[in-house]
Amino acid sequence: MSVVSEAAVGYKPGRTLSVWTEVRRQAARRRTQFALGFMVLLPLIVLGAFAWNPGGGDGDGDGDGNGGFSALVDVATSGGPNFALFTIFVSAGFLLVVVVALFCGDAVASEASWGSLRYLLAVPVPRSRLLAVKLTVALLYTAAAMLLLLGTALLAGTLAYGWDPLQAPVGGTLSAGAGVGRLLLVLGYLFAMMLVVGALAFFLSVSTDAPLGAVGGAVLLYIVSSILDQIDALGGIRDLLPSHFNDAWLGLLSTPMQTADVARGLVSAVVYTTLLLVLSWWRFLRKDVVS
Repeated sequence: MSVVSEAAVGYKPGRTLSVWTEVRRQAARRRTQFALGFMVLLPLIVLGAFAWNPGGGDGDGDGDGNGGFSALVDVATSGGPNFALFTIFVSAGFLLVVVVALFCGDAVASEASWGSLRYLLAVPVPRSRLLAVKLTVALLYTAAAMLLLLGTALLAGTLAYGWDPLQAPVGGTLSAGAGVGRLLLVLGYLFAMMLVVGALAFFLSVSTDAPLGAVGGAVLLYIVSSILDQIDALGGIRDLLPSHFNDAWLGLLSTPMQTADVARGLVSAVVYTTLLLVLSWWRFLRKDVVS
């Protein structure tokens, strides 16, 4: 007996829902435009704040334990690279977490909430391919948002304050060119750490039909991790928290670079990201979507 293929003539699973198609779909969405727009707007807001209150960064931290932050404020107006470093510093703790959670948490849950997910799968787009394309595009937009933030801060800071050497918060000075290279390394490390947030948001996105729940849940859980990391009584348990090595990027600004904690942070990010993505695939491949 001959075997008759049930697939449509010309159907190729690998050519359904291309990355470029998804990039264009997401580019048309207001939340993408808003997120990328805010990456441009934030450095300008910070620049305006410094222009409004030029002496706002003076001081020694007032003994409140924020001496490191005060030091960054004091040098933020000392050239474009320093302004860019300050912008990254104030964004890393919360803004970047929200952005990556927005892109990754909204990826699948929004399709489910609109009712379009079942139609995508009925095209048919293989489930694994749909997840891979959705995640890839979400991470591409995350990387674009971070580069946009750094690029805007560098340009705005240079136009306002000149192209001066980078004054590292841990001590030492780097030439402006070398400083930009270090800032790119810092951004790369932060992107790796944000992968954990993205993977968590993505897992929640395939588990719920509520995009806000996926985004908010990922942000909330990461904030809880950051709070727990401040509790000294937890001792070595804090090393296992996904947010424990968030500030290790400061070592990339020292001379020579201190990479021990950076390496630990990268290992932690890879482990958590891999685990959460495996769970995402396992969950979605078994989820009843089309009924």
